Amino acid sequence: MTRIEPDKSHRSNAVGFVAFANQKYLNLETFKKNGQGVKTPVWFAADPSANLDSTAAKLYIYTIGDSGKVKRARNNPSVKIAPCDMRGNVLGEWVDARAEIVTGPEADRGMQLLNKKYFPLKQILSLFALFSRRDRIVMAIRPA
Repeated sequence: MTRIEPDKSHRSNAVGFVAFANQKYLNLETFKKNGQGVKTPVWFAADPSANLDSTAAKLYIYTIGDSGKVKRARNNPSVKIAPCDMRGNVLGEWVDARAEIVTGPEADRGMQLLNKKYFPLKQILSLFALFSRRDRIVMAIRPA
């Protein structure tokens, strides 16, 4: 099966994820098998162990395990991200990235960072999620 890579025509020249410093949301664009992009605003937390302006930068997001974005990222880990507001209105340039589903200690670390950044709203939503039987997953986003 051939992977369709995203359009690189509006790629940022910035290294890493410096545009995401002090932002609350990012717009994650994942790609269907036919190459069509699907954009979704999501919460994210940066891993403070790497500078955002480096190729080692890493952002974490979490979502429902059977969501479309997870299925698309599993099929094609090439994604694009841009800082945005809560409605998904883009506030900066799109950056090419790679998405990876993480588990174990790395997923725990990502959740800790998200819990800290979005306290107390994330904890309230997590309480309601306990009553749902849907799995939650953590994805790491790295510069492409």
